Amino acid sequence: MKAADLPKISADAHVDEPHDLWYSRMPESMRDLAPRRIQVDDEGGWSLIVGGSAIGWNEMSAEAAEEKEAERIGAASPRVRFDMMRTDGVNGEVIYPTIGLYVWNIDDPVVGATACRVYNDWIIERLGGSDRIKLACMVPTWDVGTAIGEVQRLGDVADAAALLLPLVGTPEWNMPDWEPFWRAAEEVGKPLVMHQGTGHDMIFYRGWGSATANLLATQSMAARAAALLSCGGVLERYPSLQVVLVEVNAGWMAWTMNTLDEYYQAHQSWSKPKLAELPSHYIRRQVHATFQQDPVAIHNIPLTGADGLLWGNDYPHPESTYPNSNQVLDDVLAGVPDDLALQVVGGNAERLFGYAPEVRATRP
Repeated sequence: MKAADLPKISADAHVDEPHDLWYSRMPESMRDLAPRRIQVDDEGGWSLIVGGSAIGWNEMSAEAAEEKEAERIGAASPRVRFDMMRTDGVNGEVIYPTIGLYVWNIDDPVVGATACRVYNDWIIERLGGSDRIKLACMVPTWDVGTAIGEVQRLGDVADAAALLLPLVGTPEWNMPDWEPFWRAAEEVGKPLVMHQGTGHDMIFYRGWGSATANLLATQSMAARAAALLSCGGVLERYPSLQVVLVEVNAGWMAWTMNTLDEYYQAHQSWSKPKLAELPSHYIRRQVHATFQQDPVAIHNIPLTGADGLLWGNDYPHPESTYPNSNQVLDDVLAGVPDDLALQVVGGNAERLFGYAPEVRATRP
């Protein structure tokens, strides 16, 4: 089946938030600490800029910057999102923040939690109400109690289809501090999503080749998160939790399953906790990853199964496959049976994020 004929749900799409979003909505006492924009680093990372000017366009006139900002605001509308879907042949999408991905770098827990709630309220107001658009809402993880409170606040919000955590937890996700949170999240029943580059400094290396090496290291945090959640027993204790690791590709999943099983068995005499199954069992059952064009992940389906793979076009970021997603998928999925292709490009997303079957039946 050609990709153009496959009903597709992009499990990884983004919105470019207005630079003034947090400044205008946070209490006046916090405005000097409000997120403003993100800035690329020469070594391949991104950092959050707080305070200062709201406009992040270094060499533009004020008029050009204002026009660019109006484009950002206008793009965060259902009309523009539906235009994208029609052009790219997509039936639905899951939307993540862009600037908001770096909010977890804020040190002050009150400011951080407020920033998360501001984004959640804004994105629900702006893009809520469509059965084709699902939203990943931010969980303030500076404090376990605050995180639980926001999860419960979002529990009955249908548009908040996913709970966005940083890929790296503080403390790490295998620590017992998080037990009440996992329990609350399982009760709410929404998938937990963790996006590349969140919760940690993206600069691991400096010098020659560091930009590329740092992006590889950033994606490797997905394998580490899967290891902590499976080997730490979180997934065994909370079997209904589903975890989606976003924009990290998925070729690593087969290697991770095999490596964790090998070492768990080799050191089983002193490994804690004792698991009823091998780590790969829990990853295969509860961990998923999104990709744009990852032929290795598709090649490894006989090892991992197809349930863990979700495609996303990463619109509107520069590395997005939009507007050529069908061409990319035709190459990546060449030779893949139709039933598996249907799972990867839409079926798994429908199941995890709660889309109505009608979404995959028609395009906008």
